[in-house]
Amino acid sequence: MKYYLLLLLILILPGAGRAQSTPDQQAVMAPVNRLFQGMKLGDSSMVHSAFANTVTMATVFRNREGKLTVRRETSMDGFLKAVGTPHDKVWNEPVWNVKIEIDGDFAQVWCDYAFYLGNQFMHCGVDAFHLFRSDEGWKSCTLPTPGILPTATCHRK
Repeated sequence: MKYYLLLLLILILPGAGRAQSTPDQQAVMAPVNRLFQGMKLGDSSMVHSAFANTVTMATVFRNREGKLTVRRETSMDGFLKAVGTPHDKVWNEPVWNVKIEIDGDFAQVWCDYAFYLGNQFMHCGVDAFHLFRSDEGWKSCTLPTPGILPTATCHRK
């Protein structure tokens, strides 16, 4: 009898510990999801709608000499042009291990990602968004362009 009770608990409890998404978390994730859907569709307007008028982009990476480098930009024009320019392969960036923190009208989203051109895996890393609640809903005020991880360290979905 104890064996069956233990087995029943093992089958039932794994899902009990998972956090359920709240309406606020879903609202924060809406522009993030819109960004990735727009990239997949090649729709630069959809991508642009996920962001505030003023955006900061920062890329942290190691250059060829191995020196840590931070590149900052304040224009999304190049990114939006790249998304909206027709390309043969779909840009797909699945995310997982999503962590959302909300404090009033400010939120952040941190997640792992993998980037694919069509079915070909290209790279992986971490996306980090800062968002604020605007009159039109949540908007990202950062464009995550994080450092790219070595392929061997990827835990792809």
